[in-house]
Amino acid sequence: MSFMDNPQWLEPVRGSATGAPVPTGRVTLVGAGPGDPDLLTVKAARVLREASLVLYDHLVGEQVLDLVPATAERIYVGKESSRHTLPQEAIIDLMCRLALSGRPLVRLKGGDCYVFGRGGEEALGLAQAGIPFEVVPGITAAQGAGASAGIPLTHRDHAGTLVLATGHLRGDNDTALDWPLLARARQTVVFYMGVATLPTICAQLMAHGMPADTPAAIVERATLPGQRCLTGTLASLPGVAASQAVQAPALVIVGGVVALQPLLAQGMACAE
Repeated sequence: MSFMDNPQWLEPVRGSATGAPVPTGRVTLVGAGPGDPDLLTVKAARVLREASLVLYDHLVGEQVLDLVPATAERIYVGKESSRHTLPQEAIIDLMCRLALSGRPLVRLKGGDCYVFGRGGEEALGLAQAGIPFEVVPGITAAQGAGASAGIPLTHRDHAGTLVLATGHLRGDNDTALDWPLLARARQTVVFYMGVATLPTICAQLMAHGMPADTPAAIVERATLPGQRCLTGTLASLPGVAASQAVQAPALVIVGGVVALQPLLAQGMACAE
């Protein structure tokens, strides 16, 4: 349901018979985790159960939303590639207007709010508007993908550094990333939102010195039913992903730790 269909959400709340406005509503930014509702934090689950108004994103699953009371209002403000319900600036404006009208609200985002979730932009907008807010962290997608697919993000024999990067490249942004840093040895690099740009990512890493046979994986729908983990090398992974019609949401993981995935996945399967 669009907030445009419910203009009463933006009307000031009256706190007494005299019609005096109530104080500004508190905003709670909540990370919903990578998808599996069991991976919500205890605090996030409590906040959702107590919510009266929730603005939620595209990657928030129905099972997570089921924790929200049936009496609560829900506003979908999801963003998908090339298709946004509202521009980011409009989402921040809506949050501020709702809070200033006296309504406490929950801003529910997939993964962690501050890891490629634009939570930093939203928190800054709230702070500049003088609106009180709190941030509840969530398990970020890289952690969920690594744990559920059998890829440790760090390992003493393979990676002492972990780098999280955006794969959402547009225009000159493909050259804006620090490719020499990303191509260094003995580290794990995780690219968010990298399905469409996977060929560019792999080509740039190889062009900046990363060996073509470096293990690489793409994890589709991490922690959710239907999860797939496809492995290969920097040279082969784009072809593997294309032949298997990988779709977002998916993360790309590059580094020596990916070579451990077959054995660790086998051990995890034995525990089921």
